[in-house]
Parts: sequence; C-alpha cells; structure tokens
Amino acid sequence: MALAGRGWSPALLSLCRAGRLPGAAHTVRRGLAPSRQLPTLGPLPWARRYSSERQPGQRTKKVVVVGIPNPFTWARTRMYFFLIRAYFDQDFTFDEFSAGAKQAFSEVSKKLSECNFDELKDLVSKEALEEVEEKCLALPVKRREALAADLNEIMYSTPGDVGIYYDNQGRKFVSIIMRYWYLTDADLPDETPEGTKVFQVVFGDESSKDSKRLLTANYEFRREFTQGVEPDWTITRIQHSKLLE
Repeated sequence: MALAGRGWSPALLSLCRAGRLPGAAHTVRRGLAPSRQLPTLGPLPWARRYSSERQPGQRTKKVVVVGIPNPFTWARTRMYFFLIRAYFDQDFTFDEFSAGAKQAFSEVSKKLSECNFDELKDLVSKEALEEVEEKCLALPVKRREALAADLNEIMYSTPGDVGIYYDNQGRKFVSIIMRYWYLTDADLPDETPEGTKVFQVVFGDESSKDSKRLLTANYEFRREFTQGVEPDWTITRIQHSKLLE
C-alpha cells in the first residue's frame, strides 16, 4: 500500500514504520488546538443506499443511512487541505488520500480481528499498536470479528479532523483523522451510533431475513513533511466505537 506525496496509486497506501513518528517530543499545532482523544463520532453527512442481492428470485435487502452534514467541519478540513497543498505537497489531493486510507483501514481492521499484530508493525505506530493489542485480546470472539471492515461494506468515510504540527526540532507533521461507517454480519446487540439512523427493508421471507449492523471507526493517519524524510503515512490512533473503547 503506498500513499507517498508523488506518483502513488490511489488504490494503495504504504504506511511508514512506527519509528518515524516523534516519541515524547513536544509538539505545537498551529491554527488548531491539539486534542488528546479522537473526536466523538457524529451524524453521517449524507445518505447512502446499500443493497444485497442473493440468487434470482430471492429477497433483496436495502439499507439507507441518513444524517445531517456539519458545514463548519467541512469548511475547516478543506481549508487545511489547501494549506497542505500550498506549503507541504502541491500534489496532495484528498480524493487520492481517502482512497488509499480506506484500503488501509480495511486491511488493518481485518488484521486486528485476527489478532495478527506482527503484520501491523509497519502500518501502525508502536504506541497505538500496544494500546490496541491489549484491547483486542480482551474482546470476546464475536466482538473481535466485528472489527473487520470489508472494503465493499464500507458505507461512507469522511475526514473528522486535520492538524498541522511542528516539534521543537523544527520537524513538520500533518495528521488526518478519518471516520468510517461500515456494515458487519457479526452477531452483536442492536445498537446504532449516536446521531445515525439505519433503515432495513427486506423483500421476501421476513422469518428468514439476515441483518447487518452499522459500526463506526476513527483512524488517525500521520505523516512527516520535513525535507529529506520519506513521504509515508502511518496510523497513530485507532478507535472502533462500541468495540475498542
């Protein structure tokens, strides 16, 4: 997976080793106060239909997710994307970043569900991996399976926060928190994220209908933009609402 500043495929995201990120170095965020935890998941900013067709003659299920957009968040993130292009990487585009980040989210979430932590060392920072490993191992099997987000089951993604950091050595960093809503077949209690409504319509035999749950996740991607440093991204925080809390 590669998400370098130039010449990378939007379908792939290459994430750097955890050692590239600053450890306990003091950081300053200009223009936006740093947060100590991932933001609370809010309503979906649009509605999307999902349909699942079985064999001919069988039922078709449709799900519609409805939410209200936050114009302030939308405008703020677009302003930061402009600053990234203007001062850090003129080839940066959010569409390409988003496509690569989505695939990274799907791959990492599947490895977490399998407790395959060794293969995440080059994708997730050391601190984030240690935290999420402890939580994953404590999860019941069904809840751990629900971490896996199939690429085709991701209903929607949107940036939740964007930050620009400078440490006391003059190094420059950009972080982008991506929010994801995805469907899962895992057997979980009937819960939906706050501010989100899920409607299911089943055509056919109601007594034998299968159902999916809509789950949410926040992943923070961070990259160092200091001159001479490899243009790679790494995941520095992971949050799966209702699962990893």
